[in-house]
Amino acid sequence: MVAARITVNGRETPISPAAPHTTALDFLRERGLTGTKEGCAEGECGACSVLVARPGVDKPTDWVAVNACLVPVAALDGQEVITSEGLATVGESGTPTALHPVQEEMAVRGGSQCGYCTPGFICSMASEYYRPDRCAHPDPADGSDSEHGPNGFDLHALSGNLCRCTGYRPIRDAAFAVGTPAEDDPLAQRREQSPPAPVATAYIRDDSAFLRPSTLADALRLLRERPDAVVVAGSTDWGVEVNIRSRRADCVVAVDRLPELRELNVASDSIEIGAAQTLTEIERRLDGRVPLLAELFPQFASRLIRNSATLGGNLGTGSPIGDSPPVLLALEASVVLAGADGQREVPLCDYFTGYRQSVRRPGELIRAVRVPLPLSPVTAFHKIAKRRFDDISSVAIAFALDIEDGTVRKARIGLGGVAATPIRALATEAALEGEPWTAQTVEAAARVLRGEGTPMSDHRASAVYRSAMLGQSLLKLYAQTTEAVSS
Repeated sequence: MVAARITVNGRETPISPAAPHTTALDFLRERGLTGTKEGCAEGECGACSVLVARPGVDKPTDWVAVNACLVPVAALDGQEVITSEGLATVGESGTPTALHPVQEEMAVRGGSQCGYCTPGFICSMASEYYRPDRCAHPDPADGSDSEHGPNGFDLHALSGNLCRCTGYRPIRDAAFAVGTPAEDDPLAQRREQSPPAPVATAYIRDDSAFLRPSTLADALRLLRERPDAVVVAGSTDWGVEVNIRSRRADCVVAVDRLPELRELNVASDSIEIGAAQTLTEIERRLDGRVPLLAELFPQFASRLIRNSATLGGNLGTGSPIGDSPPVLLALEASVVLAGADGQREVPLCDYFTGYRQSVRRPGELIRAVRVPLPLSPVTAFHKIAKRRFDDISSVAIAFALDIEDGTVRKARIGLGGVAATPIRALATEAALEGEPWTAQTVEAAARVLRGEGTPMSDHRASAVYRSAMLGQSLLKLYAQTTEAVSS
């Protein structure tokens, strides 16, 4: 097997002698690429942002910004990475001769003061700069709103980047000023070629290993042999454990590049979403086909996190405050579990068995999430948190209702943050079904919804507040639907 190597700013370099748990951030900084910074080590500040060549949605390759502080450098074996230092034009002597257009705009518009966060902003901005359809969908009216520029720049691309001294207006000005890549821009031209193919990785040092199998069958055999292995995809959860809690694993198995886990299939009766597709990929490939998921995605962490995080990982951790389970419960989704002995499908409402526990057996992987069709026409996702974006839920509520001739024919409600597991609000569903969609019905059902689950008090919210928000969310849904009908 070929030794693990990574291409950084056009130069191939071996990963050895880095330990298997070494993050891409530490690897890069140890090699003098100190523009990549550590700010939080949790994927919340974006100071560590770098670009990775990934399979594209609209072109063969997308330049995707990721948190280098979370991804193990071994997970980038065989892949191409661009840091802030690699964006500038370099002369024959190897020294920079011209700033990248994104760097130029940040400089001339005062987008940097101390400069600590600037390289991360620039990499996230460059990812959006190279998004193929950025200028293909101009905004209405004057081409500008609070979150989109006249150049098509989506400010959500910077939602995972924090600045403590410059202030965001100059950064916003720079983002809205960048043009389109020149025809001879090498990174723009690179999008027309396929990204590096996944490589099988067996990186072993000091009795610890980072392994990337080539196929699902290989992965399942490996997990049967190593039931103690930690399975990772985007590493947005495991990376925090490594950085903040100093956790180490004897064996880490990466499944993010397995082709069997990266499919998206739309049939007449269901949509099957591969468990290892990133949330950004799902969002762009579905393109609003599932409105409830489309409402979830912008509220799920930040773009930087969504560029790596997966549905399989979010369900696999079993967290009671994960954002996707309430939505998938409302959609009546099921998980397809694959093991060495075969596959089985489990309704998500039967998947969770306790706090961070599930029916998934040792050696099994979540291969896909299956959403049945047709979809309920009335849906909503309400996330109660301290910040509008990039925050952890205090409470999350997802609704999917069939309302015909003014009567609720079917109701599915998923809840997060009010029990040891994500749950369905079964009593509230029963209180709604068969009843007229009126203020009286909704007020009665809201009282039932306030009693669902076993909410607790912690630093994010009190139990009383969580219960109150449950009831309020149903009242809000009713107000929104009646307003839509009247308008």
